[in-house]
Amino acid sequence: MIGAATCALLRRFRRENDAVVTVEFALLMPLYFTLFISTVELGLINLRHSQLERAVDIAVREVRLNTGSVKDHDSMRDTICNLSGLIENCDTSLRLEMIQLDPFAWVPPDPNPDCISDPEEINAPREFNRSGTSNDLMLIRACMRFKPIFSAWGLGEQLADADGTSLGLISLVATSAFVQEPQ
Repeated sequence: MIGAATCALLRRFRRENDAVVTVEFALLMPLYFTLFISTVELGLINLRHSQLERAVDIAVREVRLNTGSVKDHDSMRDTICNLSGLIENCDTSLRLEMIQLDPFAWVPPDPNPDCISDPEEINAPREFNRSGTSNDLMLIRACMRFKPIFSAWGLGEQLADADGTSLGLISLVATSAFVQEPQ
C-alpha cells in the first residue's frame, strides 16, 4: 500500500511543472551571487593594486630624478599615500623596504615582502637603505594589507589569509627598481 502511494506521488510530481523555476532559482542563485560578489571584489583589488603601483612609480621617479634629496621611510610612505587615492589608513597599512642590490654579484632579495601583520602594529621596516651611492641598483617594495569588502564570500574569502596568517587581510605588493644617478 505504501509503495503504491509513493509511486503515485512520484508520478504526480513528475507530471506537475508548477514551481520548476523556483527550484532552479534556489539552486543557481547562490552560484550567481557568489560570482557577482567575486567580480566586484576582484575589480576593487585591481583598482587598489593599480593605484599602489602608480603611486610607487611616481614616488620612485621623484627619488630617481632628485638624487640629492634622500627620503626616509616615513616621508616616502607619506608621498606614496598622497599619490594613491584608494588606500585607507595608509599610514598604518603600508610598509616600504628599500634594498641595495649588486647586479654583478647577484643575491636575490627575500621573496617575502615586509608587510605589516596587524594594522595597529607599527614597527621599523626590515630594511630601508638610503645610503645608495652613484650607480647603485636600488629595489623598493611597498606592501599594503587590507580587509576585503566581502570577506566571507567568494574571492574575498579565498584570498584573505593566503599568506598563512589568520587576520583576514589581503596583501598587495608593488615593486620598483632604479639606479642612483651619478652626482
